[in-house]
Amino acid sequence: MKYSFTKDNDWVLIITTFLLAAFGLVMIFSASYALALREYGDFYYFLKRQSMWLGIGTVAFLFLMHFPYRFYKKLMIPILIVSFALLVLVIYKGVEGNGAQRWLIIGPFTLQPSEFVKLGVIVYLAAVYSKKQAYINKFITGVMPPLVVVGLVFVLIMRQPDLGTATSILIVTALIVFFSGAKWRHLIALGVVGVTLFVQYATSEQYRLARLTAFVNPFSDQSGTGYQLIQSYLAIANGGLTGTGLGQSIQKLAYLPEAHTDFILAIIAEELGFFGVAFVFLCYGMILFRGVVIGTRCKSPFGSLLAFGIVFQLAVQVVFNIGAVTGLLPITGIPLPLVSNGGSSLLVTLMSLAILANISRNNIRQRRKEEQEEEEALHAS
Repeated sequence: MKYSFTKDNDWVLIITTFLLAAFGLVMIFSASYALALREYGDFYYFLKRQSMWLGIGTVAFLFLMHFPYRFYKKLMIPILIVSFALLVLVIYKGVEGNGAQRWLIIGPFTLQPSEFVKLGVIVYLAAVYSKKQAYINKFITGVMPPLVVVGLVFVLIMRQPDLGTATSILIVTALIVFFSGAKWRHLIALGVVGVTLFVQYATSEQYRLARLTAFVNPFSDQSGTGYQLIQSYLAIANGGLTGTGLGQSIQKLAYLPEAHTDFILAIIAEELGFFGVAFVFLCYGMILFRGVVIGTRCKSPFGSLLAFGIVFQLAVQVVFNIGAVTGLLPITGIPLPLVSNGGSSLLVTLMSLAILANISRNNIRQRRKEEQEEEEALHAS
């Protein structure tokens, strides 16, 4: 049977992914050139670095898009070992920044291991739970063992600390367990335990509680915990329907912290207004819709769980980021996928979507094969 490069690829997913990544480059430059000139003496400092990561990510995307996703099941153990090694390494050799130790410097590259671990955990859970389908309704032997591994990952990430990433991993884990076919009472019990531990951790230190609750009333501490969110409000309000114009943001001029990273959506709202934000939402909607369709159509339990895991992780990051920028959720430091400045986030997101594209490619080929077999059987009869 012959396959077509043009017909076998999910072009909606691919084009939307790179359209959003290219849009991100434009907005990163617009949001960062003042900071880049002030800190590094180069207007294009952040643009150059993000362009380099986009180039690396594009190469990785093209390779992984054609790498059969079924092989990840065989690579589950090595992927898990590398994930733990990275998390341990960042504890002892990591670079500190903004009160956290989340990065590793490897040659000219600065990597955030937790970004790669998120993908590793998804592969691990999809592989393990796809093997446990016959006894997934048994908590001790079916549901529980992989959660011990996730718990260890959670503890190591919290050592950095990185509550946003750790929480996103727990949410995605719960969703994968749900789609694996676990019983509702097991899911409810796990949810109660997870929420209890989260509340206990959040209230164990006053600064954590203050940061997590600052979004409720940021104006109670305008120059402290509420400052960043208030500046985000101002950026969004300034944008209105059509925005102030590309490059014309006021808040990026040393007013809004992390304007080119976690809060880039506020700059998009300020410069491009409602229409700019709507474009971003539309792109995410198309990617997530395609991901759900791909996961639903995949006949392999592993491929289906892997696709759903990737979709869930992307969706959680988008919701966390939008929630933080708009004050609907606490500020957790989660970047906006494909758009925010950050090499590790961009690379891992492109790798994840490449795997999703490969699953889609396999679905298309399988469907065409079945259609051809039906046609041949009809002619034979």
